[in-house]
Amino acid sequence: MPDGFSSEVRMAPEQFSEYVSMVDSATRELHGEFEVKLGLESDWFPGMEPWLAELHSRADFHFILGSVHPFTREYKEAFYDDNPAVFQSRYFSHLADSAESGLFDCLSHPDIVKVMLGHKWDFSASTDAVDSALKRISATGIAMELNTSGLNKSYPEMNPGKTMLRMMRNLDIPLVVNSDAHTPERVAADFDVAFDLLEEVGFSEICFFNDRKRFDVLISDVRNSMNFGI
Repeated sequence: MPDGFSSEVRMAPEQFSEYVSMVDSATRELHGEFEVKLGLESDWFPGMEPWLAELHSRADFHFILGSVHPFTREYKEAFYDDNPAVFQSRYFSHLADSAESGLFDCLSHPDIVKVMLGHKWDFSASTDAVDSALKRISATGIAMELNTSGLNKSYPEMNPGKTMLRMMRNLDIPLVVNSDAHTPERVAADFDVAFDLLEEVGFSEICFFNDRKRFDVLISDVRNSMNFGI
């Protein structure tokens, strides 16, 4: 992040080259055992688009996630509103702005604002805003994420929840499943639960990225390949 942004960022700018080097080393050392891909999660913030475009050009990424984190100090100082419905609606509008920037392959945890709001979260208060945002997002062709880590947060529900997932399905928005693993044991956590939920709302395919190109796969094929319960 540029100077002035908070320490909530997980990787400092001066660590970027080290990160790319570590992934490159792992790719070479583990060749033939399994694939190691270079990815990045970037925070979108109004006015930061040129900086992010330059950042993304520094390496040959396989996958770039775009995030809007409404609980960061900078975001709250700029956009927080005591009216939860107004704040929710503003967040979803920014989510669409991030999609329209063309900087990302996929939007991460797309209703993460509910984790910040807790008991004040009310999806029904922002249905129109979500519908408008999703239509804008759909027009860009970007994918969106189902993030299973939401089950372990203060608002214990995947991100996004069922109603928003169904709206995404109705707009044919491509979907990536991710566990947002911050520790090795969380890799692919609760994917079986996620697949059940996706099939319930009408998804039959999910997608993944390689060299920043999207590939679609059947959920049934992914289930079979993962051998749940074994």
